[in-house]
Amino acid sequence: MNANQRTRCVAWIVGVTVVMVTILRAMRRTWWCACGRPVPWAWDIWTSHASQHLIDPYFFSHVLHGLIFFAALNLLTKVPTHVKWILATVIEAGWEILENSPIIINRYREGTISLDYFGDSIANSIFDVIACLLGYAFASRVRPLTAIAFFLVVELVLLVTIRDCLTLNVIMLVSPVEAIKEWQSAGVS
Repeated sequence: MNANQRTRCVAWIVGVTVVMVTILRAMRRTWWCACGRPVPWAWDIWTSHASQHLIDPYFFSHVLHGLIFFAALNLLTKVPTHVKWILATVIEAGWEILENSPIIINRYREGTISLDYFGDSIANSIFDVIACLLGYAFASRVRPLTAIAFFLVVELVLLVTIRDCLTLNVIMLVSPVEAIKEWQSAGVS
């Protein structure tokens, strides 16, 4: 990417993020956790703080989105690199909007362990986009096997620490499995 492409890419990424924030605000999403505390992270997924601060355990799932988007967009060999970055941002921002729609919020609450999930704060959604771009940047700088190993390690660490990961999240969103939900619920402290 040359300097001009990089500048345009950053402008587009910021613009897409601003559009996402505008849409989320129009959807009545809150800016920050209702607790009002300026703590940047919340590690306990079993509280209403999850998805309300800048970083939570699901931040790492969004990093994995970036790895997946890089792998998928890398198949588009004729598309310039800066356009792929913009596309990754658009996809992630689109997911953040969809994730905060009533249909997905209700789906999470009905089919997953996220009974107290009422959507993300806007700050959390912004950081989810940043997490995705960090994952995309990482994948763009390492060998594919390194990215795959990283993906698997993150999934395993999340599985062990919070009994959830991107793979289980997708399964439980698309076609919930009661045995998985029961196993995840057994982790409530």
